Amino acid sequence: MISDQSSGILVHHAEEADIPAIVALNNLYAPDGLTLMRSEAFVTSHLQDYQVVRSGDGQVIGQVALDEYSPSLVELVSLAVAPDTQGRGLGQVLINAAEHLARERNFPEIFAISLAEPLFLRMGYSESTIEKYPEKIARYRSISRSELSIGRKFCFRKRL
Repeated sequence: MISDQSSGILVHHAEEADIPAIVALNNLYAPDGLTLMRSEAFVTSHLQDYQVVRSGDGQVIGQVALDEYSPSLVELVSLAVAPDTQGRGLGQVLINAAEHLARERNFPEIFAISLAEPLFLRMGYSESTIEKYPEKIARYRSISRSELSIGRKFCFRKRL
């Protein structure tokens, strides 16, 4: 568990019981191209990479995950916050938690593909280009060409 000192928000490593809620929250944003569709099988196989924020009654209201490409490259993915809890700083807390986990795993850099340009710039990321990450291009070319062709998305990177 990670506690964000300034907000008092607790971030937890995801548990098996969180899988349906993670899938539902993630896939809520997929039709608009904000996230990639995720299945329960995908989340189950990557559960150790997911972190969540829960409401007072235990419901998942925010999530983020790491997607490891190699021992030196990791992507921040599946960043999602429930619509009725947006604007409370959960996105920033989740990005910080993902960075913390990436540092624990000794990654020198993290990158993200997102429409949330102001958020990532505010969090100390710099604009980059997807061409810098051929591993990302190769993986998603075989899965979803739309991930590469959505022109509105930005690529961000941060040294850890």
